[in-house]
Amino acid sequence: MSGLAAKLNPLIKNLVTQAKPKLRVAAQYAKVELVPPTIGEISQIRSSIGKLIHSAKTGRYRELTVKEAWLNTLVCIEVYCWFFIGECIGKRHLIGYNV
Repeated sequence: MSGLAAKLNPLIKNLVTQAKPKLRVAAQYAKVELVPPTIGEISQIRSSIGKLIHSAKTGRYRELTVKEAWLNTLVCIEVYCWFFIGECIGKRHLIGYNV
């Protein structure tokens, strides 16, 4: 058993030293990306929604490039997934509600 512990100790130390820079980068991105919107950004959200509705009425969405359409699709998928993650967190389990 002590031989196994002797082999695992350097392995764990190596894993920790390799993971620290990656976790530092992930924390930097999380500080920027996972903050709630500010008051100034809320007005930008309102104007963006208005532009979206206007483009849907006029058919301007057909003039999007493939890259823009793909990015919009990915944003919609991200919002969809965060909604269901929030639902699972809210009900504290993965399967349905108690009815």
